[in-house]
Amino acid sequence: MPIRVIIVDDHAVIREGLQMLLQSDPNIKVIATCSTGIDAISEIRKLKPDVVVMDISMPDMDGIEVTRHLAESGLSAKVIILSMHGSTEHVQRALKAGAVGYLLKQSAGMEVIKAIKAISAGKRYLSEKIADILFDDYVDKLKPGVQEQPLDKLSPRERDVLKLTVEGRSNQTIAEMLYISKKTVETYKVRIMDKLDIHDLPSLVKFAIQHGLTSIE
Repeated sequence: MPIRVIIVDDHAVIREGLQMLLQSDPNIKVIATCSTGIDAISEIRKLKPDVVVMDISMPDMDGIEVTRHLAESGLSAKVIILSMHGSTEHVQRALKAGAVGYLLKQSAGMEVIKAIKAISAGKRYLSEKIADILFDDYVDKLKPGVQEQPLDKLSPRERDVLKLTVEGRSNQTIAEMLYISKKTVETYKVRIMDKLDIHDLPSLVKFAIQHGLTSIE
């Protein structure tokens, strides 16, 4: 049976291009494409794909949030992140959320097919450039005097709340997106500001951009 794949990206041209590329291989079948994280969760629940090829930057839930939601919900689809973002922070967040593959859009090409087949066979897959980035970061952290990164102070959920906050979401909207109460969101915000020693929104936005938690797109 062919590997059943769902493509998630908010750019129609990329979705269509990926679909054409993947369907050129008889061992892969694209069963759906989605433009938002919310739609992706719905389609993945309904169609139960083997692999999901997912972008990070999307207008509602980003790809890392969707990946974490899938993992926490016990859905078996394996996620490959295909993104323009190659910072250590983005890669680490994706892998911690449950992704089993990570490729950069600008160097993907036929490598996407290779990654899908490897992951379908139970392996993990990082493009060579991503592996180099993680290796260099690991080596840097072994050097004397290297301090803990500020973002490491936050839990995954605190990072989610911070990301949505700097994107301008209201407390109520954040609560609905993360399936928590509004009061819990407010508590998270207090903890975030205390841990980062940042106490105004412009500074939080600057911090989030500098550390790859959100972008200026």
